[in-house]
Amino acid sequence: MVATHNAGKLREISALLAPHGVDVISAAALGFDEPEETEDTFAGNARIKAHFAAKQSGLPALSDDSGIMVDALNGAPGVYTADWAETPNGRDFPMAMGKVWSKLEDMGAKEPRSASFNCTLCLAWPDGHDEIFEGKVEGRLVWPIRGSHGFGYDPMFLPNGESETFGEMSPEKKHGMSHRAAAFSKLVDGCFD
Repeated sequence: MVATHNAGKLREISALLAPHGVDVISAAALGFDEPEETEDTFAGNARIKAHFAAKQSGLPALSDDSGIMVDALNGAPGVYTADWAETPNGRDFPMAMGKVWSKLEDMGAKEPRSASFNCTLCLAWPDGHDEIFEGKVEGRLVWPIRGSHGFGYDPMFLPNGESETFGEMSPEKKHGMSHRAAAFSKLVDGCFD
């Protein structure tokens, strides 16, 4: 099972696991609550989510904690990536991207405005042990945002060596190079091969 309530993450994780004959169900589909993420690292929060779901379901549970880290903002928003998008009416990622860009403008951050997308996967087992797999992709931020594919901060993130933002890329192209794909490659090497 996948310990997520995020439909975008579920789509990407399902696509990455499908070639290995793994069908997934989300914590949301099983009616599980979301545990409070109280750690200040991606690995810490991934562990919270995976262990919570494994304990509730009695099944192995895979979680993903990921976010964008902006160098000029000392790594922010980082583990608080989704929090920057919170509003009383749910998450607003265009607003969050605007917030990031405004902070960079206000501080006069020099171009290129380097950033990285980071992903930590935790595979937790009902017996309490877990395995951690990390992936990262480096790039820079662009404005105005570009593209309607992907989710979250994808439309403002331009990976190094590419001419399209994650928001402009086809899902297949993004799956081949994203931070999540890098972490999944390590998961596959560690668990499927």
